[in-house]
Amino acid sequence: MSLTIATVNVNGLRAAARKGMPEWIAATTADVITLQEVRAPDELVSDLVGEGWSVAAEASQLKGRAGVAIAVRTEREDVDLDAVRRGLPGLEEDAHTGRWLEADLADPFGDGKELTVISCYMHSGNVEKPQTMTDKYAFLDVMMERLEDLRADGRHVVLTGDLNIAHGEWDIKNWKGNLKSAGFLPEERAYFDRLMGELGWVDVHRTLHGDGPGPYTWWSQRGKAYDNDSGWRIDYEIATPELAARATSAQVDRAPSYDTRWSDHAPLVISYS
Repeated sequence: MSLTIATVNVNGLRAAARKGMPEWIAATTADVITLQEVRAPDELVSDLVGEGWSVAAEASQLKGRAGVAIAVRTEREDVDLDAVRRGLPGLEEDAHTGRWLEADLADPFGDGKELTVISCYMHSGNVEKPQTMTDKYAFLDVMMERLEDLRADGRHVVLTGDLNIAHGEWDIKNWKGNLKSAGFLPEERAYFDRLMGELGWVDVHRTLHGDGPGPYTWWSQRGKAYDNDSGWRIDYEIATPELAARATSAQVDRAPSYDTRWSDHAPLVISYS
């Protein structure tokens, strides 16, 4: 029994649908796709993802911002998308909406354990706008608690999405030049140190890839960042240890050239068995 999960920040679902996302969806082997920065009303998301998929979404209360979704192949009978959970408990402000969505798959591996899949779009933050960093740290604090609560009953859990933090030096090409930039601040990275250290969660992509630069999942639209592969690895699948042990392969579906991209992020695709 196997399951392939893809995660991608679409940078606006309507724009991605015009630029080539449907062709990627038609070709992917994923059973589940988690989407971030959807920026579209919930009622449009299913149509834009296309036939063959059941979709749940959570739009932001701030128009044109954030938005997350989870799409599951319709032939799968182990998920009830009517029972998804939207938002992090305790974070009710509009700034935090459209950033967290949970769906449960019933025993996908035949081991008697439910799997919770999370689509998360973390605040990007901006050191020149202190409130954005306050929002980001508040989200991270509650996220850490929520992950441990989900894990407490022994289920499998995988946190997927654009987490807007490059954990280590291998995860950002120009790490020396970004030590004071949001997304690579020591205070942000400390959350991941604790999550993947003390708490024992596993960065599945890094574990399968091993040490070494990248593979990056986001590149600036400016200059020659994409052509030079000067990117950031900020899209993740972070799993409970038992689920991570089932991971067999990971790949970044990087477009062959700058002009063939349909988002400034590339999908991360990981298979579990």
